[in-house]
Amino acid sequence: MALALKRKSDSSVPEVPNWHPNLRIVESLPDTKVVRTAFFVNGGFGVLALIALGYFLVQEWKLHEVNSQIADLEHQIDQGTHQSNDAVRLYKDFKVEAAKTDEVADFVSSRPLLSNIILRLGEITPKNIALDSLDFKENGLSIRATIKGAADKATLQIAPAFERLLRADPKFGAKFSEVNLVTIVKNNAGRMKIDILCTYRKEKK
Repeated sequence: MALALKRKSDSSVPEVPNWHPNLRIVESLPDTKVVRTAFFVNGGFGVLALIALGYFLVQEWKLHEVNSQIADLEHQIDQGTHQSNDAVRLYKDFKVEAAKTDEVADFVSSRPLLSNIILRLGEITPKNIALDSLDFKENGLSIRATIKGAADKATLQIAPAFERLLRADPKFGAKFSEVNLVTIVKNNAGRMKIDILCTYRKEKK
């Protein structure tokens, strides 16, 4: 008959409870992690610092570009102002010269051909009047002549008639706006000398 073997409990070794308390301060124990938490914290702040530095550098570069553009625009404005001042000065000079040119053109257009005046005057002058001189001035023609005959007749008839003749002649008088007998005096020989002023007629442009 088989005997059942029964293991006896090891009553000779008494069980000892954990009698000492856990006095460890967890916060003060060293960090035994392979990658410490402080590394991630410092790394995060470093990344933020790099981002801030990059943003600052980008803003500085943009500000430099804006300042460069402003400087270029100011330079262009200064050049444009200088050119504008030169153009205004040249325009003023041009107006002065143009006024002189217009004045000369008006003067030339207002003065008929002298040869035509002389020829026509020689054709219409009566035989009892001798032309002494023709003085062509800027505004007209001065005619000096001597009248043959008696002084009374020369003063009252011949001189006024010659004035009217010059004024009414279609070829001579048309070139002048006014024909006036200015003076009539007696010379040493007892003849009457007359001075007739003819003012040029300004032609329309």
